[in-house]
Amino acid sequence: MIDQTHVEALYDCDVIDNKGEKIGSVKRVWLEDGTGKPMWAEVHTGLFGMRESFVPIQQGQVAGGAITVPVSKQQVKDSPSMHTADDHMTDEEQDALYRHYGMIPQAKTGEHDRLDGRQAAGQRRQEAGAQHGRHERRAADDSAEVTLSEERLDVGTRNVEAGRVRLVKHTVTEQRNITVPVTHEEVRVVREPVQGDAARTGKAFADEQAEMTLHREEPVVQKRTEATERVRLEKDAVTEQKDIKGEVRKERVEVERDDEPRSRR
Repeated sequence: MIDQTHVEALYDCDVIDNKGEKIGSVKRVWLEDGTGKPMWAEVHTGLFGMRESFVPIQQGQVAGGAITVPVSKQQVKDSPSMHTADDHMTDEEQDALYRHYGMIPQAKTGEHDRLDGRQAAGQRRQEAGAQHGRHERRAADDSAEVTLSEERLDVGTRNVEAGRVRLVKHTVTEQRNITVPVTHEEVRVVREPVQGDAARTGKAFADEQAEMTLHREEPVVQKRTEATERVRLEKDAVTEQKDIKGEVRKERVEVERDDEPRSRR
């Protein structure tokens, strides 16, 4: 239950509905004449909090800087507009709210005072049990403004490892065919007639032989190792254009108007 001890804490606190959704924030608290009991919270709702709605807080629970009320956000959104005069709520206006929220008033206690929550606690402690004839007057604002924000993309770069490149040396065996010229000696028989004294030197009818040595060249293969080339890795920086996509949020303002004719008592 909400009582006078909660009034100061109610100011500017969030109002949560019976489903855990935020309805808005408390800007004014309406108190019951005679007892000073908090009855209604005037909550700023709608786009950018430009609409004022009345929420019953008699059965609310205050915890963690918020007040939870046993009504839905849609009920608050559909609540009747209150055009109170002189910062008072009449019985008729009070009954309209009770009917909308399906509540039964405990008693007719007269008009309710609207009190700014920042000053309520000190005043109500001094005036509890007495008639509350002094009321906080809300100054008439001749202007209203909201601040719009939007997100922007700040794009930079960072250096990350993209991969590694290695030079790996290993040995392979290849078959090479090389043509090498080689020379060999061959024998040729030459016959010529014997003349003069040469004819008398030979031994007739005797076995005789003549011998000569033949030579040939053979390929000889030897291996030697020599350096042929050097291979190294170098890095070059290449700049290219990248398209970056990202979602950013942007606030826009709309104006909600309530052009219902005001009824004054």
